[in-house]
Amino acid sequence: MDRAAIEDEGIPGYTLMTRAGAAALRAARAQFPDAMRWQVVCGAGNNAGDGYVVARLAAQDGIVVSVVALVDPESLTGDAATAYDDFAAEGGVVMPWEGALDDEASLIVDALLGSGLERDVAGEFAAAALAMNAHPAHVVSLDIPTGVHADTGQVMGTAVEADLTVTFVGLKAGLFAGEGSELSGTLVFDGLGVPEHCRPHAEAVSRRISSRVLRRCLMRRPRGSHKGDFGHVLIIGGGEGMPGAVRLAGEAALRTGAGLVSVATHPSHASVVVGSRPELMSHGIAEAESLAPLLERATAIAFGPGLGRSEWAQQLYATVSELDLPCVWDADALNLLAETPAKNARRIITPHPGEAGRLLGAATSAVQDDRPAALKSLQEKYGGVVVLKGANTLVTSKKEVPWLCTSGNPGMASPGMGDVLTGVIAALLAQGLGKEASAVVGVEAHARAGDLAARSGERGTIASDLIAELRRVVNP
Repeated sequence: MDRAAIEDEGIPGYTLMTRAGAAALRAARAQFPDAMRWQVVCGAGNNAGDGYVVARLAAQDGIVVSVVALVDPESLTGDAATAYDDFAAEGGVVMPWEGALDDEASLIVDALLGSGLERDVAGEFAAAALAMNAHPAHVVSLDIPTGVHADTGQVMGTAVEADLTVTFVGLKAGLFAGEGSELSGTLVFDGLGVPEHCRPHAEAVSRRISSRVLRRCLMRRPRGSHKGDFGHVLIIGGGEGMPGAVRLAGEAALRTGAGLVSVATHPSHASVVVGSRPELMSHGIAEAESLAPLLERATAIAFGPGLGRSEWAQQLYATVSELDLPCVWDADALNLLAETPAKNARRIITPHPGEAGRLLGAATSAVQDDRPAALKSLQEKYGGVVVLKGANTLVTSKKEVPWLCTSGNPGMASPGMGDVLTGVIAALLAQGLGKEASAVVGVEAHARAGDLAARSGERGTIASDLIAELRRVVNP
């Protein structure tokens, strides 16, 4: 896109660099208005050029600015050299990196290495990154935190931990994947005035789920509707001593608008489920054969919450595996699937990174190092639609460009959240949305409800808090 803007539209590269510096200055001043002593740490290439522009413009804005360079600025070429020359022409002084940062700086600008990084950060660059992380000042990264791979979010040896990242021209997948989403802090995007028709020059690697998608799929209901119009969800799980998961999934399905919700669970606690939520129809299932009459009435299946891995669970697994109904699999259903892998086009699987690793026979860290690749491998191996949960959940798509959910928060890392998501997606399936739409809308609705639940604080948010917000989200 950068190249198209320069070569096809005639926008000078230095003009884009100047716009980037100005955008970074605006974002940093807005985020940290009291920071009036900045130190800009410049490395090589155009990322260093952006840093020199920031330093020049910040000085013009009345900020006390110092610059340290890990690469001799006299060796820079192209637009980066021009940026340094303009900074020097206005009296700017550059100090060589000597292993330490300004103790009195209230803001550090990371202009070391940009989005083209392909090898581990090492040597003095790694030392400078670690010094930024250890400094008490806020850190602003230009385009992407140094050390974060722009495609995967993987840390390349060492990475800067930014409080704010200002990224330019196009959003980088690595800012939403792996450790990149943790290290980028608050994210601000500026397109730098690059015309929209320059964007087809670069293929998208993911699509963010928008409010428009929710409005299109969650339309107002006809006034004459009745509960039979909105499907019947059957939730199968809840092994002995584990009634909570099916209870949460069941209420989530009701709150997402399923017409009817039945729960098939271990006989020892069938009464507990209906006793705490009378709108659920709870059935004690001692053996798999007892599922038959429930399956005849079901529109969609949610399988796995609280299932366990007992003989009882394995009997249910054998029966559900043969079904031709739309279904959502989670939790121990996925662990059992990992033992006997099989494809099923009618199925939505919703693994977290640990479950994804078991399904692929890989380490959890390998999944997190390249989440898009793991998502693709899961779909190829198991078929259907795959939801790879975690920060910035990914959902497979028929168009091969996966969906990306950027809603949600760390407060959702608590027990029962996955059970709620299973119920939400199953309810959407029952109401007639296709597998992909159910997964995409379900993931986004779940995440947005989590954000509403965390308004008074992320720490301590529980799954029931999220359920209480679902009705607001599914009526856009």
